[in-house]
Amino acid sequence: MNFCSHCGSARLVRKVPEGDNLPRLVCEDCHTIHYQNPKVVTGCLPVWEDKILLCKRAIEPRYGLWTLPAGFMENNETLEQAAVRETWEEANATLEQLSLYSVLSLPHISQVYMMFRAQLRDLSFAPGTESLEVQLFSQNEIPWDDLAFPVIHRTLTHYFQDRLTGDFPVHVGDIIPHTLSSKRKN
Repeated sequence: MNFCSHCGSARLVRKVPEGDNLPRLVCEDCHTIHYQNPKVVTGCLPVWEDKILLCKRAIEPRYGLWTLPAGFMENNETLEQAAVRETWEEANATLEQLSLYSVLSLPHISQVYMMFRAQLRDLSFAPGTESLEVQLFSQNEIPWDDLAFPVIHRTLTHYFQDRLTGDFPVHVGDIIPHTLSSKRKN
């Protein structure tokens, strides 16, 4: 950030504001504190019978690899609305019976993923502008080596484990580079 978005001044400094405990960008002219917070990514694990709908990415990062439909939440929408919108944008698919399924923190890139388990309303789906193709996969057909992100791998792994018992708790964990460790809380 080079200029204050409140007054336009170029006099921004990184300091700990009074009453705070972390360094922030502060405008020396108007004293506006510019907070930078994690981004929320929301998406769906769309289910049809025993299959999962995946999208092959048509954009970077990870062009050409498979993912669940997901993306950044927009202002003025709920988590569920964002998940439904992202599924429509990437797969032209409609959903029903959304339930929160996984919450994964990626502190190294300041993102939090909120993934919903959902039922596809019908088999009417097609690639959106961000997808090269979309396809239903059974568990043994999942392209595990070609998944775009660790979050997707983790979410799918939980789903197939939970499907064995029919119990689908909300999974909460962290994805940390190099260890890719997770804390599971139900």
